[in-house]
Amino acid sequence: MSAAASAPIRLAVISEGVNAWPLYVAQGRDMFGQEGVAVEVTLTGSSTHQLEQLRSGGYDIGFQQSDHVVRAVETGGDLCIVMAQGHAPELSLVAAQDVKTLADLKGRDIVVDGANSGYALLLRKLLADHGLSKTDYRFLEIGGSQERFDAMKAGQGAASWLNPPFDRNLFALGFASLGTTTQFFPSYPGSIAACRRAWAAQNADRLVAFIRAFRGACHWLKDAANRDAAIALLPSRLSIAPALANKAFDAFVAKPLPAIDAAGLQQVIDVYWQAEGLPLPKGAPEKYMDLSYQNKAGL
Repeated sequence: MSAAASAPIRLAVISEGVNAWPLYVAQGRDMFGQEGVAVEVTLTGSSTHQLEQLRSGGYDIGFQQSDHVVRAVETGGDLCIVMAQGHAPELSLVAAQDVKTLADLKGRDIVVDGANSGYALLLRKLLADHGLSKTDYRFLEIGGSQERFDAMKAGQGAASWLNPPFDRNLFALGFASLGTTTQFFPSYPGSIAACRRAWAAQNADRLVAFIRAFRGACHWLKDAANRDAAIALLPSRLSIAPALANKAFDAFVAKPLPAIDAAGLQQVIDVYWQAEGLPLPKGAPEKYMDLSYQNKAGL
């Protein structure tokens, strides 16, 4: 085995959160090791930095939103979606106390990860649907969930998408909710794992093993008998109350395994094309996705 083939897979994750629970399981229960691969995880804190490094080879696999891959491919990158990573998170649009409606965000600063990626695009669409143009507000690019939480707490923005437990912690301080992604975009797909097509072709066996371990962790999480062991993995990663952890476990068990398909990805392509004002025709889903490795993993 070559040194490259035996080296750890370099996995990039933007931020901690309940949505990364299967990763915590796979690490805590040595599921990657059982599949014969080592995984080195980097918490990047920025989707923009992560995407740049993924494109250039600084990371092997990245947990991102699908629109990042669409953007990378449309700007000459070699990335592709290889696995569904998480359910679409129920992000709360957390707002300052004086913000009562979406219209109240006119003239205000809104805290985002990256201004032209991820859920910022959905927020642009949501605000446009409520009569606000791009010039009616300002996006402040802050970073991942922890960074956005800190910025909101410090009063740097009037609103931000935040996932549990960050949103709940701000609500406890008196911040308001303008709604959730589930309410606004009920069928939008969740996060995915992406890598360079060239890297996938050269490391097919390792990629399949990685996917098998991760999907195995998802199956393990869906077993109600593992509730206590699963929740015990969270305190070292997240500041989350036991009641919320139990609620999150019940929510995971109640859902099917995370999935991405052509219909879901088409929604992402449509939002991206609209946000960027790109000319037709749009790219087809298969231009950005290769699920053959996930299919080979068999889970």
